[in-house]
Amino acid sequence: MFQGFVALCLAGCATAPPTPTQPAPEAAATQPAAPAPEAPEARTTPAPEPVKEAAPASEKKEPARPWADEVLYFVVVDRFADGDPSNNEKGDVKAAGTFHGGDLKGLTAKLEELSSLGVTALWVTPLLKQIPGFVTGSGFPDWGYHGYWADDFQALDPRFGTEEDFKALVDAAHARGIRVLLDVVYNHPGYNSRYLKDHPDWLRSEDKGTCGSDDLTSCVAGLPDFKTERPEVAKYLLDAQIDWAKRSGVDGFRLDTVKHVSHDFWKEHRRRTRAEISPDFFLLGELWGGDVEGLAPYFTPDEMDAGFDFAFQGNALGFVQGRGRAVAFDRYLQSRAKVTPGHHLSHFLSSHDVDGALHQLQGNVPLFRLAATLQLTTSGIPVIYYGEEVGRAGGDWPQNRSDMPWGKQAVKPGAGKKRDEALRDYYKRLIAIRRAHPALSRGTHSPLSTEGDVYVFQRRDEASGDTVVVAVNRAKTKGAVSVPWPEAWTGVGEVEDLLNGGRTKAGATLDLALPPLSARILGRVP
Repeated sequence: MFQGFVALCLAGCATAPPTPTQPAPEAAATQPAAPAPEAPEARTTPAPEPVKEAAPASEKKEPARPWADEVLYFVVVDRFADGDPSNNEKGDVKAAGTFHGGDLKGLTAKLEELSSLGVTALWVTPLLKQIPGFVTGSGFPDWGYHGYWADDFQALDPRFGTEEDFKALVDAAHARGIRVLLDVVYNHPGYNSRYLKDHPDWLRSEDKGTCGSDDLTSCVAGLPDFKTERPEVAKYLLDAQIDWAKRSGVDGFRLDTVKHVSHDFWKEHRRRTRAEISPDFFLLGELWGGDVEGLAPYFTPDEMDAGFDFAFQGNALGFVQGRGRAVAFDRYLQSRAKVTPGHHLSHFLSSHDVDGALHQLQGNVPLFRLAATLQLTTSGIPVIYYGEEVGRAGGDWPQNRSDMPWGKQAVKPGAGKKRDEALRDYYKRLIAIRRAHPALSRGTHSPLSTEGDVYVFQRRDEASGDTVVVAVNRAKTKGAVSVPWPEAWTGVGEVEDLLNGGRTKAGATLDLALPPLSARILGRVP
């Protein structure tokens, strides 16, 4: 899954999509080096006994809104903000594979950064205790700073913080109307995890030659593979993760490596989360390379609520760079409407497993703005990857996990890193428009013009009647197009450019003029 190596199977690891329409397949993995000699704690993994009933979490201030309306912000906790230097790992914080000091206290202290941007949900990387030491399969010392190499499912990693810190983050987020998703991994522990010693019969491993060749039994990126088909293994893993959810009060899970775990496991997972946490507990699955067709088997009432549409990044970036006709991009967007009713696609421009969008666009901010406009005006739950809203380029792996830029703010580890505040303001406007117009989160999609470089489409929410028209000019020259005045605006005297300001009077046609590399979003005047 990761590019160029292997070593890190975090949430899957991969190269950026090689074409505008298709993400790259998972890379074949090689076995990483064993961790540096470091004595593990002198205790064994607890036997798979029932987890004690946790004290109920305090009453949540969960926003009563559809998940389709959420704007999700994804944070790699170690790379965001350091709020407790006392728990930092000693080492070179400038090296790509080391712990940089970000933690739960730091994230909690900077929640206003998210709230003021307008995001409504937060996804955090896994927080479980990580394997000791590092691996070298990627050519440099690589630690479990990302959280995907668990060594103990019943303990948090002290470098991220304490259980109290976790609960404080969730409570503070809820107080701001922000939901929280915890990243959860059931498929594998970390390299040389204690589970290989304490419960060798629970795992398939390359060392023992017991890895299979299919999705369910292979050792992804050389990581030990939990035999989740065994009842005692499934129960241990589910007991642990459900207990963390109950104790912290999170609103859902982001589920890693979904296709490497059986449907039977996911059905039991759904049953237990509904029964033991909440009927509304949200499940967002990562099926590597997933799209509408690939996600369909998991989009049942008994498994996932949502899944990632990996094709969006390549399609959106390809379109704004002039690859292919607008009609082809529109066909792709229309295909997303075939998602199983009651389920959601979630789409990103950048992530921890693919090269950053701004990096792929060679730092071209105007093109990146167009891509962000498309992300926040099309169907699905948009995911903003930390820092891309302030111009963090997110280069090739592992630079796609660089520190959050804080500019002049004295916030480590990214203090002094340049921020693009104008880009952040643009994101803020886009998010505010999306939140104010249900047509953009729940509406149908209709193309109005797919000729040339000015692409125009309409979003309409039938329940509220809200209708929005979006126009994007990807050309380096001025663009103009006339489309029929939308039927939904019959009787409307004028509409407003929600993104740039200004009004357009009603007529037989909607006449749109756009500067080079720009967008307009039009809606009814309140």
